Amino acid sequence: MALELTAEHKMLMALANKAQKNAHAPYSNFHVGAAILDENAQLHASCNVENAAYPLGQCAEAGAISAMVASGSKKIKQILIASPNDDFCPPCGGCRQKIAEFADTQTEVHMATKTGEIKTVKFTELLPLAFGFDKN
Repeated sequence: MALELTAEHKMLMALANKAQKNAHAPYSNFHVGAAILDENAQLHASCNVENAAYPLGQCAEAGAISAMVASGSKKIKQILIASPNDDFCPPCGGCRQKIAEFADTQTEVHMATKTGEIKTVKFTELLPLAFGFDKN
């Protein structure tokens, strides 16, 4: 059964897809976009930025979190990760922990395919017993 897209889903997807087009991924050619809806109903987005020195790259989710924090917000209500193909693109382990820093038990993580199919899970399903995650 396909998930019915809400207005929030559509806004997040449009913003993530726009950011995804600017991804710098010359090594993997795996362009990812991410968009966040924060506690103030503000939107933030970013894309992955690779570097020849592999560990120095940045995931799209990390960039979107940085943009959110730079704007003064501190809570992720929803985050959408836009995949460059027909597979869902869950956050890597490091990004799951970064999301945990600003999530609560109600935070929704949306994973969108290139064709617009969305899978939604609560953050706690992606990283149960996250380090330092004791929020309600």
